[in-house]
Amino acid sequence: MSEIETQLRKSDPIELDREKIHVSGLIQPHGVVIVLKEPELEILQISDNAGYYFANNAEDLLGQKLAALFDTFQIEKIEPALRSENLDFVNPSKLWARTVGDEYAIFDGIFHRNSEGFLILELEPATSEENIPFLSFYHLAKVSINQLQETATRQEFCQIIVREVRKITGFDRVMLYKFDEDNHGVVIAEEKAPEMEAYLGLHYPASDIPKPARKLFISNYIRIIPDARAMPAELIPATNPITNTQLDLTNSTLRSASGCHLEYLQNMGVGASLTISLIKDGQLWGLIACHHRSPKYVSYELRKACELLGKVIFSEISSREETKDYDYKMKLTSIRSQLIDYMSEAENFVDGLVKEELNLLDLTGAEGAVICFNGDWTVIGKTPTGEELTLLIEWLQKNNDKGEIFVTDSLANMYPDATQFKNVGSGLLAIPISKRNYVLWFRPEVIQTVNWGGNPSKAFASERVAGILKLSPRKSFEKWKEIVKLTSLPWKQVEINAALELRKAIVNIILKQADELAQLAGDLERSNAELKKFAYVASHDLQEPLNQVANYVQLLEMRYQDRLDGDAKEFIDFAVEGVSLMQTLIDDVLAYSKVDLQGIECELIDLEIPFNKALANLRGRIKQTEATITRDPLPTVMGDRTQLMQLFQNLIGNAIKFRSQATPKIHIGAKRIEDAWLFSVQDNGIGIDPRFSDRIFIIFQRLHPRDEYPGTGMGLAICKKIVECHRGKIWVESKLGRGATFYFTIPLSDRRNGRKG
Repeated sequence: MSEIETQLRKSDPIELDREKIHVSGLIQPHGVVIVLKEPELEILQISDNAGYYFANNAEDLLGQKLAALFDTFQIEKIEPALRSENLDFVNPSKLWARTVGDEYAIFDGIFHRNSEGFLILELEPATSEENIPFLSFYHLAKVSINQLQETATRQEFCQIIVREVRKITGFDRVMLYKFDEDNHGVVIAEEKAPEMEAYLGLHYPASDIPKPARKLFISNYIRIIPDARAMPAELIPATNPITNTQLDLTNSTLRSASGCHLEYLQNMGVGASLTISLIKDGQLWGLIACHHRSPKYVSYELRKACELLGKVIFSEISSREETKDYDYKMKLTSIRSQLIDYMSEAENFVDGLVKEELNLLDLTGAEGAVICFNGDWTVIGKTPTGEELTLLIEWLQKNNDKGEIFVTDSLANMYPDATQFKNVGSGLLAIPISKRNYVLWFRPEVIQTVNWGGNPSKAFASERVAGILKLSPRKSFEKWKEIVKLTSLPWKQVEINAALELRKAIVNIILKQADELAQLAGDLERSNAELKKFAYVASHDLQEPLNQVANYVQLLEMRYQDRLDGDAKEFIDFAVEGVSLMQTLIDDVLAYSKVDLQGIECELIDLEIPFNKALANLRGRIKQTEATITRDPLPTVMGDRTQLMQLFQNLIGNAIKFRSQATPKIHIGAKRIEDAWLFSVQDNGIGIDPRFSDRIFIIFQRLHPRDEYPGTGMGLAICKKIVECHRGKIWVESKLGRGATFYFTIPLSDRRNGRKG
């Protein structure tokens, strides 16, 4: 939508969309309207111009039967048809009425029932005594349809329509006027007298045809105004005597146009008009608008011929549009199916959408796309920066709380910050996968010139006369150019539908993966439970034979020490050391198996308590090495007291074990980062080669021989498991000979129950 159209939408007087033109009670003077009470066909209301056409004045006809105008023979002939719900078979009826003396006039009688159920008869002077037969309708359309079948483009197609309608009706100008999605219109075909100004390609604001007029165009396929300057007739009485309300004339052919519309036609130099509605799927697709510089009447039969021609020809337009849309839809369906296959085969659905030659961009014809999933961005093509995307997602979440698809070809008009990335993202198509996860497509700005029929920002003027608001349409319809910026190519409905179908596929794949993960989690839980049971049983079952081995080896040494040489005693020492190491390994494996999420007992803990407990357990080694331990103030967190004590104990113990020649200096840091606490254990020890920064956290992995640094290689593996059970992360930063700093995080909240520390 252009900037001007946006301004118009905001500034339209409310009266334009509230005007009740269908109950104005005003009648075009080229015919007579009669409201009848059934079944006696009593005249309840009649237009006050009846005296011009009949021998009786309008007031004299009120309360009389219709037979007062038309003889009984004619009434009896049409009465059976009037009892039918469908009055199409009786329209038009040729009716003879007495005028002056013995003279008669012939009228085309058109019957319809309004929304209140009243039978309404509209009479127009007939131009011939006979109805045009069906074959005449056929011949009117045959030549046009034959030409249409030979055309290839919609433009040629539409041009033939306006040419044939002008040939049939004789109007000075015939235009095919198509409505856009925002209800503004554009002339896409025109046939006119050579000396007239061309309107082809001009746009007209939505305010030119307000909502009430659009509704009436949908109700009436064809509408004629033979004389735009004629004074309208009035219904008498003004209100229906049965309902005491104004009469609904929605389906009336003689209903007078609003004063604002008549003034609009006069300002265009139009003396008469004929419009044919082009309706698709219950919506007003466009109009065939016929203009004549002087008054011009078109008979009912010829109008119906034009209506038939319009319907037949427009059905061909619709068919061609649907075929074109269908071909594009099939192409997008094929692309979507391939993307679904890619997603199903990939380790995660995101890779399936972006890593193949056929990717997310092909689905909508976009130049850039972004997948925001679980806090990660995956970008393809030309898109806004990461910071711009973050702010855009926040705006979408606030302004699209219902989680519906979001589509615009002018994002900056809704989200001003989009001006900064107009070259890549003036158009946006966004589908939410969940509350925080989106797939976004972007289109760049396309600067274009729009030609308007007159200045659209001055489409009408308003003034109050005697306290009544009077609307006056613009007087100039000369070409007025607007440069449209901050707008992309529009998104087609088939592209929007393709995006919606893709969302369903993504959601289904995510749900399937969630089911698979849930099943895997169940399998792992059962496996872990069995491993825990095995580790516990194994530790007890292994401890006893190991104790027996150690006891009997030591007993052997005591009993036969006089007979053992040096080698034998050395072998016995090796055996005892091996048993001791095996027991330590068993204890560490048991400790590792006990660290799991299910066994964690989360509570609010002042970390001073588990930290001091860890120092107490290490006091002998601290005293022996004269280690200096300092710390920042420690916070209160949500966690397991015993596991956090073991975490501190293992990390501080490692810092002491892997000391350098210098006296150990260890500092424990703590600081708040976003939604977590970051802890550090820094030492001045021998350091770690960065190549092994991940390896040291793997179970049983060691970087040094046991005779140099004793241990089983389980300590850091246990630390990693403890931190992960607390939903945190652990890592190390170090260089050989320069000490090491171990970092770990603990989130502020326990995600299982939402409590915060």
